[in-house]
Amino acid sequence: MQPIKAAVCHQFGEPLLIETLHLRAPQNSEVEVTLDAVAICHSDITMAQGGWGGPLPAVYGHEAAGIVTDIGTNVTGVKLGDRVVVTLIRACGSCVNCASGAPTICMTPSPETSPLTRPDGTPVDQAMNCGAFAEKVVVEESQVVVLPDGIAMDTACLLACGVITGVGAVVNTAQLRPGQDCVVIGAGGVGLNTIQGARIAGARRIVAVDMTQEKLDVAREFGATDCVLATDDAPWRAAKKAMGKGADAVFVTVGAIPAYDTAPRYLGYGGKVIMVGMPKGGEKSTYEPVMMAAVSQGMIGSKMGDVVIKRDIPWMVDLYLQGRLNLDSLISGRWSLDQINEAVADTTQGTARRNVILFDRG
Repeated sequence: MQPIKAAVCHQFGEPLLIETLHLRAPQNSEVEVTLDAVAICHSDITMAQGGWGGPLPAVYGHEAAGIVTDIGTNVTGVKLGDRVVVTLIRACGSCVNCASGAPTICMTPSPETSPLTRPDGTPVDQAMNCGAFAEKVVVEESQVVVLPDGIAMDTACLLACGVITGVGAVVNTAQLRPGQDCVVIGAGGVGLNTIQGARIAGARRIVAVDMTQEKLDVAREFGATDCVLATDDAPWRAAKKAMGKGADAVFVTVGAIPAYDTAPRYLGYGGKVIMVGMPKGGEKSTYEPVMMAAVSQGMIGSKMGDVVIKRDIPWMVDLYLQGRLNLDSLISGRWSLDQINEAVADTTQGTARRNVILFDRG
């Protein structure tokens, strides 16, 4: 066991507390990663507020990057000193879904025990298989991807969730083709990456929809061809006017029920709503299935962009190094671990793209 600093949630809706926890050494196919950076995702905030339940005390955080500093006896794909991005996608590699190329929906349950404990031995949940609001993590080898030189750690950590979720929703889930049209509802961190994904995929029209003009202005910088305020009367009409028809794909990148209620209205014949944003548990959306059935429309979920991380993350890093994928502009602010509650508060205001916690190795 080694002591590490971590931001711990003891009660939903309360500030996180910086504490010293004990982290056990990696076993079997696990790796220890000493973190350089972790981004704050809205999913972390939803969990800390109790939106999806879960055991307490817990350490959240799942968009991380760092250096491999210890490995288990059965690790074969990474070595000490490797620079890696750490994801929440823990895949067994052998269940039906993994074998079918869908590791984001691996059917093998995660272990019930956590590598984290308090000094008195009390277990601390490593939320979302990561627990990356901490100086170090111990995760499965399947969760990490080796990074090349040329990408900074604060930029690389964004690839663990927000970037792969947005870009992946376009290229993997929707399989958007060149010349097709799409609508992206929500121009936050995931929405901006969905817009980038649509641009890279060759979309003809990319219509961004958001509540504020400020976010829509940023959406244009990332590739939106047209922008519509969600507060306008019947915003789907303005979107369809810009496209000249209904959308081939509508990406809901926010966990807001009104966004889900209205998403099918943007669709064209044969179009699909791609469900990316995750509302709180128990919230419900309504739509008219008769209309969707009549014109062959559909709705499909997209968990983590349906990515295969060892295939998709290196591809996205290469796009970044070529200047074709904008990652640096996604970072709104850089904070220390001791400032995590301030960073969370800044994120909940809705204007931040991604706030990043940087760890001091000194």
